Amino acid sequence: MTVHELQEAYGEELELFRIWMKNQGMTLSTERAYLADVRQYLATLYPGSLERTGKLDIMRYLSASRERGAGDEARNRKLSSLRAFYRALNEMDRLHANPAALTPKSRQQKNRIPSYLDEDQLQELFGHVEGKHRERNLSILLLMAYAGLRVGEIHRLNAFDLKPDGTLSVLGKGRKWRYLPLPDGLVRLLRRMEDDSRVPARPSKEQPMFVSQLGRRLSVRMIQTIADRTLLRLQGERPELAMKKLSSHKLRHSFATMQIRSGTDIRTLQELLGHASIETTQIYTHIDNAQMKTAMERMSAKLPELRESRPR
Repeated sequence: MTVHELQEAYGEELELFRIWMKNQGMTLSTERAYLADVRQYLATLYPGSLERTGKLDIMRYLSASRERGAGDEARNRKLSSLRAFYRALNEMDRLHANPAALTPKSRQQKNRIPSYLDEDQLQELFGHVEGKHRERNLSILLLMAYAGLRVGEIHRLNAFDLKPDGTLSVLGKGRKWRYLPLPDGLVRLLRRMEDDSRVPARPSKEQPMFVSQLGRRLSVRMIQTIADRTLLRLQGERPELAMKKLSSHKLRHSFATMQIRSGTDIRTLQELLGHASIETTQIYTHIDNAQMKTAMERMSAKLPELRESRPR
């Protein structure tokens, strides 16, 4: 079956899904991932009609994905893609059922600890920022590690999102805004970076905060590349990090880790990170073994004196 044949059979549904995702405010990377999953699923149905699909069709697709090597996390993402697809067709009056909603997710290991960098490693990382656009690139990394921004959120930032009082307006997932009072040092760096990288104004409603050397808004891919290259330089200096899978998102994890260690409550952290559900934030309450060790050591002072019992 060719791409053309798939488009011929399900082109209308795919277009409705694409429109629905844009109206939901999903990022471009999410749209692409969801569409790729849905196309894989539709290929297993071809040339069948979507009106006749049910839970069994979805289970067959997910089972085949697992046989090809997909783990629990990948399987659950594919299921999320299908749930969104059927929901879109329901809301657009194309279908009246959502069989994916009845399909259970795989159970994943709970409280899995995310990778992150500690404060010393972060300081060393920033020392590896170099090149012609050093202040721009440093600003990007600091917004990830000390403000918890996602790559897509940094990409969407405009110059006017940084307010005179140092508050940053951030457009997050689901097109929800959050307002972060940035540390003074970071505000000063952002203002200096903007002055140094300012290009002749173009007639546009947008004024991107981060621009390429051509004056265009810095792409998501380029922002990821800046982070990945800097992290690779750090890994070259730190043997203990060589086997860790580090990426731009791990800097956001580092921000959450520092907040928890500083005593930030879980509800405040949820707001800072822009999580829709507190369940997503709760994983960070399990990351600090050092704090748990300290808490348990306090108990040793409270233990009664335990004498060794001798057999009579």
